[in-house]
Amino acid sequence: MAEELSVSIILASASPRRQQLLAEAGYKFAVVTADIDESAFTVEHIGPCAYARRVALAKAKSVAGDFPDCLVIAADTVVDFDGEIIGKPADAEDAERITRKLFSKPHKVITAVAFVRLTDGVELVESDTTTVYPKKMSEERLAEHIKSGSWQGKAGAYAIQEGGDEFIEKIDGSLTNVMGLPMELLEQMLGKVIARSEKYKGIG
Repeated sequence: MAEELSVSIILASASPRRQQLLAEAGYKFAVVTADIDESAFTVEHIGPCAYARRVALAKAKSVAGDFPDCLVIAADTVVDFDGEIIGKPADAEDAERITRKLFSKPHKVITAVAFVRLTDGVELVESDTTTVYPKKMSEERLAEHIKSGSWQGKAGAYAIQEGGDEFIEKIDGSLTNVMGLPMELLEQMLGKVIARSEKYKGIG
């Protein structure tokens, strides 16, 4: 799929995990960090999927204006705990509160992916959901986790590929979704972009 897409790609994310996943899949891309204030997006009266999609699309649009000919890809990951939207912890105290909550029972990780290209009106936003079944965490392990600081900048205060595997019993769904960029979904969305490009090729 990577070789089929003959357009310039911009990943609107500073996340090393997302950059790694996209690079390992064989895509050539530039990184331009989205400049939006995520705290300005209210979580009230909106479901977790809709919230993640709204933020991901805002990230993509914030970059697309400066690169109208490029396909801008953005993503946003949240954790759904019984309908409560849980994002990145504000500090160590918040990280401990989130960790105690999430590791008490299964929870869902939702990543929304948005594509925007202004020249031909591409605007796609979809999301994937994975259920995570955590292992019981001891007080000692919890303290170590908080002290390590590995929770910083992570939705749900943990990263499954950075030691998080120790915390997880099993998952139901996409692993790359939990890592922050559901590659299966991204491939499907790129297929739609390619089909659209083929449809309008030579028109005008």
